[in-house]
Amino acid sequence: MGMAGISIWQLLIIFAIIILLFGTKKLRNIGSDLGSAVKGFKKAVNDEQDSKSDSAEPKVEQLKQADQQQDKTKSKEKDQA
Repeated sequence: MGMAGISIWQLLIIFAIIILLFGTKKLRNIGSDLGSAVKGFKKAVNDEQDSKSDSAEPKVEQLKQADQQQDKTKSKEKDQA
């Protein structure tokens, strides 16, 4: 393998250091936040494609509702932690 390549062992060492620094609980929360953000983004893109002729106000309401739902999810996760 060349000098620019990263081996599986190097990736495992980096992953182990990240786990030691942040802890598994925080990594799980970051992962779920990132997943919900990606899910919300995909939904917004799909909604925009489905309703290009609609006005902008219903989209704003949908985004507000999505943000509120994400806030509820985050507060539930914090309560469980």
